[in-house]
Amino acid sequence: MKKTNFLLLGILSVLLTNCNSATEETTAEEVVNAIPTLELAWETDTTLMTPESVLYDEANDIYYVSCINGVPPDAKDGDGYIAKLDGNGKIIADKWATGMSAPKGMALVGNILYVTDISRIVMIDVATGKITGEKEIDGAAFLNDVDAAADGTVYFTDSGTKKAYSIKEGEVTELFTNDNLAGLNGVFVDGNSLTFSSMESGNVASYSLDSKSATMVADSLFGGDGVEKFNESYFISNWNGEVYHLTADWKKTKVLDTKDAKLNAADIEVVTSKNLLLVPTFFGNKVMAYKIK
Repeated sequence: MKKTNFLLLGILSVLLTNCNSATEETTAEEVVNAIPTLELAWETDTTLMTPESVLYDEANDIYYVSCINGVPPDAKDGDGYIAKLDGNGKIIADKWATGMSAPKGMALVGNILYVTDISRIVMIDVATGKITGEKEIDGAAFLNDVDAAADGTVYFTDSGTKKAYSIKEGEVTELFTNDNLAGLNGVFVDGNSLTFSSMESGNVASYSLDSKSATMVADSLFGGDGVEKFNESYFISNWNGEVYHLTADWKKTKVLDTKDAKLNAADIEVVTSKNLLLVPTFFGNKVMAYKIK
């Protein structure tokens, strides 16, 4: 074979290698930024009175659903409760935990379920369904979403005051007040970063626990409610009846719209092990589970 042919083969080999590498990089990027579709998997009976939030208990394969019951959702009327579903969405305990007025966000730390209830945090023993403790939050107006970190710190929001808090071992700390987050609502903990949604301003913020600073990463998502991570992307619900998918670089796409069916989309839950997105429908009085495809 001529020397020229050897040179041509070498060039061709380099080009093919670079082409394969580019293809692999493109494929990886496509996977990270892929827009999922949602397909209804199951839904509960319509006996859950004003369900606001749903939380999966992986260890016991059950779901907790916070039910405000009577509205308005800031009335201290004592009729709120937590229901319990089995892993397939069947209601196995309607009023499993009572003694609340308007329970909303929930987070599980060990065998204790933390629940916001207007101006206080309630602690429920999941073995008994009994309230074992509570913490009144000074100045709180409308406590809303909750999430827990691996170290047991619980983070929660106040939609009425634009404040975010943490609580650990009974000690409450105010994280921030941010005027760009009017109607501060959803919170998701991811290591040293927190992601927040806001109902009134429509902004989404990323908050660093290291630098104690918030960065606005997305906007125009009005009615922002629940925030959940899925792979390297996020789902954020709009209470009015929509769910959006946000890529790793915060580009948003609407993936669910139930407004015409008059179904709200409150504080959502993602169950990665089941590939499910769960949506409490608030005035629809049921929870709907969607397969993430």
